[in-house]
Amino acid sequence: MTGGQSIRVLVVEDDPVAADAHVMYVGRVPGFVVVGKASTGAEARRVLERTPVDLLLLDLHLPDMHGLQLARSLRAAGHHADVVAVTSARDLAVVREGVSLGVVQYVLKPFTFATLRDRLVQYAEFRTAVGEASGQAEVDRALASLRTPGPVALPKGLSAPTLERVTVALRDAGDGLTASGVAEAVGISRITARRYLEHLVDAGRAARRPQYGAVGRPELQYRWVTGQ
Repeated sequence: MTGGQSIRVLVVEDDPVAADAHVMYVGRVPGFVVVGKASTGAEARRVLERTPVDLLLLDLHLPDMHGLQLARSLRAAGHHADVVAVTSARDLAVVREGVSLGVVQYVLKPFTFATLRDRLVQYAEFRTAVGEASGQAEVDRALASLRTPGPVALPKGLSAPTLERVTVALRDAGDGLTASGVAEAVGISRITARRYLEHLVDAGRAARRPQYGAVGRPELQYRWVTGQ
């Protein structure tokens, strides 16, 4: 980071559970600090008026405006914070427009801590490289630090759509669910549900504990984690 200062991040996300998770994820990456959280574009503007921000972790589908509309208005108002866009859309037209508005990275939902950490580390390297660039070659290397070979792959055998359905089922179950409960809610086998749940545990997004019944071995109960 330039000057050894932490990169100041504003999380803009209307889903409270996702917002808490994003705040937690950013806080786990050395060199980054969350300085605010907003659930709408209007609230994000108010935060930016009073708080210095280097980077927006910006959901593109906000209740009051599209995320790129917010980015466009911020540029017009003289705000120069970079943007990491969080979206479930795979629309190349949106990606192209975002590049012109300061979107330096895209993170596709659903994503793990490791995915966001890698994007943030690349962004930090980009900032450092740009600050030290003295010619075309150095600028080219700085831009190359933002490029990735593609979305971070899920473990073999897991799919993003099914992971999203498992995530939603677990989020909606306040007291948690067993693998059998998730299997029934999502329409998959118990063994498959267990693999997705364990992936969420490994990513820090879920926790598990044994659930003791009247007879037999205890079954694992999984619950969504919004902070730790």
